[in-house]
Amino acid sequence: MIKVSAIIVAAGESRRMNGIDKVLAPLAGRPVLSYVLAAFDGCQSVDHIVLVVNEKSRKDCQQLIAEQGLSKPVDVCVGGKRRQDSVAMGLKQLKDCQWVVIHDGARPLVTKELIEEGLKAAKETGAAVATVPVTDTIKVAHDDQVVLETPIRQNLWAVQTPQVFRFDIITEAYRKAKGEVTDDASLVEQAGYRVKLYMGSYDNIKITTTNDLLIAEVLLEHGK
Repeated sequence: MIKVSAIIVAAGESRRMNGIDKVLAPLAGRPVLSYVLAAFDGCQSVDHIVLVVNEKSRKDCQQLIAEQGLSKPVDVCVGGKRRQDSVAMGLKQLKDCQWVVIHDGARPLVTKELIEEGLKAAKETGAAVATVPVTDTIKVAHDDQVVLETPIRQNLWAVQTPQVFRFDIITEAYRKAKGEVTDDASLVEQAGYRVKLYMGSYDNIKITTTNDLLIAEVLLEHGK
């Protein structure tokens, strides 16, 4: 029985990357995705990896996996229109595992320590999410951009991945999914489960624009 499976979601359209698939974009001489694969391959607790990609990049991603020479089995599947559709496709590739770690393929600075911490935190409630405290003041407003309220900053957390779930919890949450959400934990919350927050990293940025690649390169250099 596989104890821990990881789903790496890399099926986005990269609309703000000037025509470049962000997970294959060069970062310090390597594709963004290669850093993510290396982190999960190097995490002792992870037994199996599912990579969810878009059809256009499937062959390139499969070639990357072959060239990287990973030690753990990696299955590749094509995702759906929305992020949650892609995660659902990844979940269909899993059988009889105990824990599922879901991570964005566009977050290349994830570490094996961050993955391990998520697995530890998830033991408390069956679900855990990497987060960092919000450092900016947040305003809530309607479409007219008139402020409705200013939430207390100390209660606000910016959500990242990895997000870790007991297999039965995440599969139930996706089976009962209603509406569109931007992270997996939202579906788990909808299903009535408690989600534990654990400390992520401000370095664990998501590549969304070409500027993010420049920032990530500086962070990589600083971390050496």
